[in-house]
Amino acid sequence: MRRVLADGACDSKNNFRLLASNNIEAVIRVRKNASLEADGCMPRKFAVLEQLGNDGWRVEKGYGYRWMVECAFSSLKRIFGEYIIYVRWKNIVNELLLKASIYNLFMKMNRN
Repeated sequence: MRRVLADGACDSKNNFRLLASNNIEAVIRVRKNASLEADGCMPRKFAVLEQLGNDGWRVEKGYGYRWMVECAFSSLKRIFGEYIIYVRWKNIVNELLLKASIYNLFMKMNRN
């Protein structure tokens, strides 16, 4: 099963619904004061029940692996800046793919 690791900024019912509808496990840190009421979003309610009072949740779900992604994005931003030049979606995707490819070449050169 695919999964998404995200911090509390992504804690929204819409995100939980979207991931559940696409059969993607949501490993999203819920807010400390999260309500136990479902309000029409059972996937988020289950996440709240699973996390509150469960200190082992991070290890069980692999939440600690977010640091790898955060490091990669931080490196990309330091090298290329935080902005993209293009406006059209196709060009945005191409620009980001090009930047990621160049970044991967840099990383490969550093290993050798």
